[in-house]
Amino acid sequence: MSLPVQPFVPRSLSDVSAVIDWRLRVAQIYADVRASSSPADAHRAWIAARDELFATHPASPILDRDSFTGLDVEPYDPAYRFVVPIEPAESRRMDVPTGTDGVVPFERVGVVTLPGLGSLAVWALRSYGGGIFVPVKDALAGHGTYGGGRYLLDTIKGAHLGSSDDDIVVDLNFAYNPSCAYDPAWACPLATADNTLAVELPVGERA
Repeated sequence: MSLPVQPFVPRSLSDVSAVIDWRLRVAQIYADVRASSSPADAHRAWIAARDELFATHPASPILDRDSFTGLDVEPYDPAYRFVVPIEPAESRRMDVPTGTDGVVPFERVGVVTLPGLGSLAVWALRSYGGGIFVPVKDALAGHGTYGGGRYLLDTIKGAHLGSSDDDIVVDLNFAYNPSCAYDPAWACPLATADNTLAVELPVGERA
């Protein structure tokens, strides 16, 4: 999730329409990912769709779209795809201050354990819209991946890779940078210690 602060505040009808369209298009990109029978093919399509969106959309966080040539994303590696249960965890609150929406509250509702890598907290957004949020910060943060960490799941914005009654898809190949990685006019909830892995993750979007 990326929460806008000044100067990008949708005031005009065109601004509001742009944000609505951006969210609808992101949601469709992830719907196509979930509908695909091949995670690798879905990943390639996800890269192409996001490149087009970031290059052309009026709500893009890319500041210099004229020179933009595409997001830096590593090739797909199936070893970093997991289908795992959300395990119970002690409740914990995370309050994220923003410039436009006040304090945005999150509550830790569980964890996912990724074999050989560690565990990540699953946060529920405790304000209008709900949804779950899973960021990740790895040992490459600041040295190849964005220093503040990346996002895996942000269901209120449509970033959801799939789930069943018991399990959820956590595919690190789809780790992506928050908007504040490109434009400091955006305020983003970032990964805390609960979402930090001690290992390097050589997949997903790079810094």
